[in-house]
Amino acid sequence: MAQPSLQAAPVDVPFYMPGGNECALFEHAFRRRLPLLLKGPTGCGKTRFVAHMAARCGLPLHTVSCHDDLTAADLTGRYLLKGGDTVWTDGPLTRAVREGGICYLDEVVEARKDVAVVLHPLTDDRRLLPLDRTGELLRAPDDFMLVVSYNPGYQSLLKALKPSTRQRFVAIEFDFPAEEAELAVVSHESGLEPGRCRPLVLLGRRLRALKGHDLEEGVSTRLLVYCATLMADGLPLEQAVTAALIEPLTDDPVVKAGLVDLARAVLG
Repeated sequence: MAQPSLQAAPVDVPFYMPGGNECALFEHAFRRRLPLLLKGPTGCGKTRFVAHMAARCGLPLHTVSCHDDLTAADLTGRYLLKGGDTVWTDGPLTRAVREGGICYLDEVVEARKDVAVVLHPLTDDRRLLPLDRTGELLRAPDDFMLVVSYNPGYQSLLKALKPSTRQRFVAIEFDFPAEEAELAVVSHESGLEPGRCRPLVLLGRRLRALKGHDLEEGVSTRLLVYCATLMADGLPLEQAVTAALIEPLTDDPVVKAGLVDLARAVLG
């Protein structure tokens, strides 16, 4: 069986710092035409990882942010009126299958249940996409890859991947980077010198320890980058921390006051 080749990576590959062997695993999955499931907390780098690997492999990237109202037709396509004519318009999944590249469904569990039905034929050895409305049966090319992600922390009985769907993917578990790696990421992305970023990273790790107690979710690497970016643009530390690391986490005034006290204790 011929294997799809990895093209030379362009110069503008989005920055991503690996935490393990995820880049190599992605390349193996792509070469062997295997669908990939990424699971991990919000803001830990899943979407950046996919963008990095798409550019590194020289592949087009079709990203879909899934939500409650997303249907299979939103992915496959629909007939639309154009200039008085009814014209079929491909959705992002169909375009990726026709043209090749990566179709990335972010937070796939948020989509409606009929989406899984469309994905199943693409996630086994058939690699087929039936388009009932046009009568087409598209076979995915060698350079097509399906990648989906979700946050297990937000799973519920109503929003969870069924075992029959999960077991169609190889999976990578993501978590927040180790301290030094996260420091490098925050500094690189924000342009703020590492010495000023380190207290933010330490605060972030303290805030994550509150997950499941005072907070539903710990602070993400993304929010740490936002905070450092505000500081790099001249916003004072306390204001940046309030705007990026406290206000997004809670609306409870008591919890918010506790987070402010924690931030002052950690940052001095």
